[in-house]
Amino acid sequence: MNPRGGRYPPPGMGGGGGGRGGGNMYPNPNANPNFQQRNPQQQYVQRNPMNHQQQHQQQHYQNQQQITQQQQWLRRSQQLAASDSSIDEVEKTVQSEALDQSSQDWKARLNIPAPDTRYRTEDVTATKGNEFEDYFLKRELLMGIYEKGFERPSPIQEESIPIALTGSDILARAKNGTGKTAAFCIPALEKIDQDVNAIQVVILVPTRELALQTSQICKELGKHLNIEVMVTTGGTSLKDDIMRLYQPVHLLVGTPGRILDLARKGICVLKDCSMLIMDEADKLLSPEFQPSIVQLIRFLPANRQILMFSATFPVTVKDFKDRFLQKPYVINLMDELTLKGITQFYAFVEERQKLHCLNTLFSKLQINQSIIFCNSVNRVELLAKKITELGYSCFYIHAKMLQDHRNRVFHDFRNGACRNLVCTDLFTRGIDIQAVNVVINFDFPKNSETYLHRVGRSGRFGHLGLAVNLITFEDRFNLYRIEQELGTEIKQIPPHIDQAIYCQ
Repeated sequence: MNPRGGRYPPPGMGGGGGGRGGGNMYPNPNANPNFQQRNPQQQYVQRNPMNHQQQHQQQHYQNQQQITQQQQWLRRSQQLAASDSSIDEVEKTVQSEALDQSSQDWKARLNIPAPDTRYRTEDVTATKGNEFEDYFLKRELLMGIYEKGFERPSPIQEESIPIALTGSDILARAKNGTGKTAAFCIPALEKIDQDVNAIQVVILVPTRELALQTSQICKELGKHLNIEVMVTTGGTSLKDDIMRLYQPVHLLVGTPGRILDLARKGICVLKDCSMLIMDEADKLLSPEFQPSIVQLIRFLPANRQILMFSATFPVTVKDFKDRFLQKPYVINLMDELTLKGITQFYAFVEERQKLHCLNTLFSKLQINQSIIFCNSVNRVELLAKKITELGYSCFYIHAKMLQDHRNRVFHDFRNGACRNLVCTDLFTRGIDIQAVNVVINFDFPKNSETYLHRVGRSGRFGHLGLAVNLITFEDRFNLYRIEQELGTEIKQIPPHIDQAIYCQ
């Protein structure tokens, strides 16, 4: 046995050649003497040579055989995986059908409230005929809009939404109750990048109740979006706000003083805030708020967008616009100042007759809910007590109440827990309670702007409403002046008021 495990060379082959053609480099002494080395020039000759046609046929046959074998192998592998592939195909089909259905029928699956069939005035119906889908909003935002009960954009929304989406500054003036809040909330929610953990939009409002209302609307419109909304106002726990700001916040709603306080402390970081919205801008630019707002703007980036909305714009607004807004787009839908759907009356009375007159109004009017305005905190509390003694349900609210108490009254009244609310001008700004169809000025206001905002609490979103003013001898000059400034007519109250003018 060969100890190296190699094979013996075949007879007649050189041991050192290592195989055919090894040559005579290392001659073997035991080689076959009759072995003749092949001539290196001699070529191999093919046995039984084929002609070209036969070669082609054979090649064709081999190719056909190879193809047949491949087909058989594929058929066998398909049969083996038939069950798996059929399951995958079914899943893909179901998924594609679901996508098609979702793209077509997503509106049909929304929980849309019953349409509001009440009469609406031209203040909200005189539109261009646009739809919310015309603005190419996110699908999730559209879902929130329709589930909130919004059917089509109102005139102020048609004007402001597309402009706000382009990034331009806006100065918008429109009547109370015509959809201003949604006109800025919708573009704000659309422009927020939910993957960026920073405050990207700040909405400033003048009162705590309006802050709560606005934040709730933002949450409802954006409920299908992964956007965090926070509300912060004075009178609440600063510690709670600081703890909340350590969590993600994309949209911040609040009053100027509290937001400025948090920004100064370095807790509220506004370097990524690209949009500042001022609702009730004329009130925010009054002496009590304007210094805070000017300081707050310094915390924002230079390329921020500012949107200003209100029903009234005094001279202070123009000064602010010229200083801080960059080529603003001006929207003015105030061809007339008072709402078309509100009927206004006055009753000429002596001061001591006012309570008796109010009792008569309660007994004769068809009141869903009413708001009754007084000019001082003391008169609010006194009147609320008298109304309760007359046997009518009544809440009251004013700025000197504890914030928790204010919040509870506001929440309960808008949920219909009580029919009548007595208040100061705290409640004149932006408060939207659809059920309110009667406003009573127990004390007549001193200026036209306050009057306009008070009566605007009824007749919300183009619906009908009634405003009744109790006028004393001292109020007669204010009545005349307000009529002239607003270009409206306040008629004397008739013995009988037709329900059709405020109850449809």
